[in-house]
Amino acid sequence: MRGHSRCLKPMLFLLLMLAGSRLWAQGPPYQTDDPAPVDLHHYEFYIFGGVDGTPAEIDSTGPAFEFNWGAIPRVQLHAILPWGGVIPSNNPAYLPGGTGPSAFGLTDMELGVKLAIIKETKHVPQIGTFTMFEIPTGSYDKGLGVGKVWYKLPVWLQKNYGKWLVDGGGGYQVVPQANYRDFPYTGWLVKRELSEWLELGAELFAHGREGYAAAQTGRSAMIDLGGYYHFKRNPNEQFLFCYGHSVAGQTENYAYVGMYWTWGGKDDKGTDDGKKDTARSNWMQGPMRGSGFE
Repeated sequence: MRGHSRCLKPMLFLLLMLAGSRLWAQGPPYQTDDPAPVDLHHYEFYIFGGVDGTPAEIDSTGPAFEFNWGAIPRVQLHAILPWGGVIPSNNPAYLPGGTGPSAFGLTDMELGVKLAIIKETKHVPQIGTFTMFEIPTGSYDKGLGVGKVWYKLPVWLQKNYGKWLVDGGGGYQVVPQANYRDFPYTGWLVKRELSEWLELGAELFAHGREGYAAAQTGRSAMIDLGGYYHFKRNPNEQFLFCYGHSVAGQTENYAYVGMYWTWGGKDDKGTDDGKKDTARSNWMQGPMRGSGFE
């Protein structure tokens, strides 16, 4: 959002090329995701920023650019191009993690594919996967990247009850790098449509220890509150916001703000493919720092 406007078109073009040549729904602004891919022939674009911090280190994201494409039925292709910063506390109380200089720059890029496996029925929730690959584009020496490809392997479910929506599930994060750990995570979200223009939600999100080289050196469980504001002149343009704080385990804060746009064409029958329930990946959850404890 703060980037120069002349840079937005080249960045969007890059994301389109990446999504077109290769394979990050609730998702933003929450940490819990969903199993619902973008509708066929529809697209989503986000500009966002956020922060995830503990007493050991603060990791910021922004400006970051996300693109999602409903490429084929029940499949979404996903890419995020993020800039961000790392601010270690260098506090002896949190050694051996949280050490090193502060830095800002390009961080690890995210590519992914969301697959809808089971459709929602009256008694059965929708179920799907959202596999993500974190590409080591950030500087490992500066702590802006992990230095190796790492993965997110979740399964999500979703159920609608009128104006209420429930998302939940969890997964496992695999980080094959020294001083990082593989760890499980889970999230459960309840959201309600308050009006045609406003939706609010609350989630419980928890994760395991992520290792000494990450800000999240310990386990944590958080409660996050957030929502979406749909602009009256353009319902396909939204403002997203969320803030959360730990309620158990390591002290942790989470925040997200962003702008979201969606658009799409016609399906093969000449009718509109349908409208996504609302904005949906969250790139923030997971390690950022690629150095620190050696």
